[in-house]
Amino acid sequence: MARAGLTAERVTIAGAELADEVGLDQVTMSQVARRLGVKDASLYTHVRSLEDLRGRIALLAADEKTIRIAETTAGRAGKDALIAFANAWREYAHQHPGRYMATQTPIQIDPELAAKAPGPRRAVELTYGMLRGYGLAEPDLTDAVRLLRSTFHGFVALEAAGGFAHERSPQHSWVRALDALHTLLEHWPPSREGDSS
Repeated sequence: MARAGLTAERVTIAGAELADEVGLDQVTMSQVARRLGVKDASLYTHVRSLEDLRGRIALLAADEKTIRIAETTAGRAGKDALIAFANAWREYAHQHPGRYMATQTPIQIDPELAAKAPGPRRAVELTYGMLRGYGLAEPDLTDAVRLLRSTFHGFVALEAAGGFAHERSPQHSWVRALDALHTLLEHWPPSREGDSS
C-alpha cells in the first residue's frame, strides 16, 4: 500500500531538489526514498523507474523555466525581449542546475505524460514568437532557434563547469554576446537557393 501523502508530484519534487544539490546523473531512487523517509519500494507505486523520474523532472523543469521566461518577456519585443528571455534562461540554469540539465538531456518520457505537460510546447512557442519579432520566417526561424539554444546552453554549461578562467567577468561577455545576437538577428543573412529543408 502506498504511504499516505506520497504522490508522483512529491516524488518528482524530491528528485528535482536532489538533482539541484548533487547533479541529475547522481540521483538514485534510494536517495529520493531516503529524502522522503520511505522505503525504495514505496516510490515505484508512483514512478515506474529512475528513467521515468528523470522524465518527470525534465517536464517539471520545462514548465518552471517556461513560466519564468513567459513572465519576464511579456509585453517586450526585439532586443528587450531577447535580453529578458536570455537572462531568465541563465538565471534558471544557475538556480536549478540539476533540473536545468534534465531539460537539456535526452530522456525517455512517457508520451501520455508529456502530452499533458505544457512546458516544452510553450517553450517552443515563446522562442519562435520572440524571433518573429525580428521578421524571421522558416527556415530561418528554426536556424535562429538552434543558434540561440546553442549559445545560451553552451554559455551556462561552460560557466557551471568553471570554463571561463579569463579575468574578464563572464557577465560582461554575456552582455556582449546578447548584443551580438541582437545585431545578427536584425541582419539575418538571406537563405541560399535550395536551402528550404
